Amino acid sequence: MSVSPVHIIGGGLAGSEAAWQLAEAGVPVVLHEMRPLRRTDAHQTDHLAELVCSNSFRSDDAEYNAVGVLHAELRQAGSLIFRAADAHQVPAGGALAVDRDGFSAAVTEAINTHPLITVERGEITGLPPADWEDVIIATGPLTSEPLAEAIRALTGEESLAFFDAIAPIVHKDSVNFDLAWFQSRYDKEGPGGTGSDYINCPLNKEEYDAFIAAILAGEKTDFKEWEANTPYFEGCLPIEVMAGRGVETLRFGPMKPVGLDDPRTGRWPYAVVQLRQDNKLGTLYNIVGFQTKLKYAEQVRIFRMIPGLENAEFARLGGLHRNTFLNSPRVLDSSLRLKADPRLRFAGQVTGVEGYVESTAIGLLAGRFLAAEKLGQPIVPPPITTALGALLNHITGGANAETFQPMNINFGLFADLPPVPGVKKAPKGRDRKAALARRALADCAAWLGLRSAA
Repeated sequence: MSVSPVHIIGGGLAGSEAAWQLAEAGVPVVLHEMRPLRRTDAHQTDHLAELVCSNSFRSDDAEYNAVGVLHAELRQAGSLIFRAADAHQVPAGGALAVDRDGFSAAVTEAINTHPLITVERGEITGLPPADWEDVIIATGPLTSEPLAEAIRALTGEESLAFFDAIAPIVHKDSVNFDLAWFQSRYDKEGPGGTGSDYINCPLNKEEYDAFIAAILAGEKTDFKEWEANTPYFEGCLPIEVMAGRGVETLRFGPMKPVGLDDPRTGRWPYAVVQLRQDNKLGTLYNIVGFQTKLKYAEQVRIFRMIPGLENAEFARLGGLHRNTFLNSPRVLDSSLRLKADPRLRFAGQVTGVEGYVESTAIGLLAGRFLAAEKLGQPIVPPPITTALGALLNHITGGANAETFQPMNINFGLFADLPPVPGVKKAPKGRDRKAALARRALADCAAWLGLRSAA
């Protein structure tokens, strides 16, 4: 049976994952990536699946954490992104973090050498040509303006937009370990970790107050006129925006000191700045949660106020870029097709999911759905009891279209547990999370036709 190729626009996490799922199912793919012929404000290389913000895929805990459950489901489903992530992990406590260069190189190599995938470099400047029978648009949060405008015209909907900020990266050998120390929060070990995976820089109250004042007074990047009313995504706020919400906000956010014992005092400090390994060699560390729109010179000056970073050398400073996403509950159907033109599917962050893992998940689903369609098989969505199904349900109808904003996976999106005969009280807290996680992995395994949950 001859199968016409699927065209995928965008070689990020979602596009690469969708291409892999299609090709592994026997469907030929042409993957279109505009870099390096057309650069973006955030990317540094021409690799596929380049990570432009953090190098962390967040928690790998598949027992009590929803994103960890999604990790496990993606592994069950044969995700290329998670195969590469697991092969290039770096220590990060309970999180799955990767050597970003090794990771993207591995994905690029896998895609380039697959016999059913052809990579074409060049920008698609409008809607795909009419003779492309099946298309997945996985252009991510940095969708080029001509394509975004064409999509807006087709859907009749204004694509929403928000800002995403990039955290700075520090050379490890410039950190002062007379003040800083290695420890994971509560000494927690994660994939490939030791319980001492983060660099911690402690601040006392006076140092913290001075740091917050400097952030608030620091010179910020000016917005263009069209950017002025674009909202931030709450899960990736710049530090100066958080600081502006109250002097204690950062101390209860990315600078919280809980579970970290300063070896000089044996106690938790007043506040802590954490750095997480960013490459396999362990020579680069990113400042956790420190996305920022401070100007470069201000970043260097202010971040060197942090004890242990007074002589810090930066491999990359923080930045800010605009992200674009669809009002998916209104414009996409349950298998990620555009209602206004069903030959077009969407995948990744452009659908209104937030995060590397979620973007990968929607890419995987788009690829699997289209592979089934091309091969004359029924499209069977994952159960809403799974992390994959919960995320898909949210963006394709579960969310309120009037207030739709980017969403990370969380247990609040999962179908609730049914009542148990003879049990008066439903499980709560950690017990509820564990029950939801067990059910999700079992139901995902059944959906995939596996013998048991991984």
